[in-house]
Amino acid sequence: MPNDNTTATGRALSEDLNPGMEATLDARYGHLVPGMAEAVVDFAYGRQYARPGLPLRDRYIATIAALTALGGQTAPQLKVNIAGGRKAGLSQQEIGETIWQMALYGGFPAAINGLNAALEVFAAEEEQQDAP
Repeated sequence: MPNDNTTATGRALSEDLNPGMEATLDARYGHLVPGMAEAVVDFAYGRQYARPGLPLRDRYIATIAALTALGGQTAPQLKVNIAGGRKAGLSQQEIGETIWQMALYGGFPAAINGLNAALEVFAAEEEQQDAP
């Protein structure tokens, strides 16, 4: 069950890292699972990413690694978290190395799929920078 404090903390952090995510989740899934978007914001951002003890950028390294090792079916979530990792201060090289390290644990196909997801995120970043 969401908590007012963690929901507010999660909402602020998710809007900073992934603007519009809660609204997008609610619009897509809210009719099927009411409250799902708020629960994701509360738990993932308010209770996990905002925890003390591990810097946000390091939490993104762990998340990117896990999603990469899980394989290609996680590509949409991997892209969101690569973009969040960039906003949390990870360089393209750090993300690439994190993904490539997972070749040992998720296999070469998972790592290559992860690198392809990263390239898509990096290309979108460059397009936004080049836009007037």
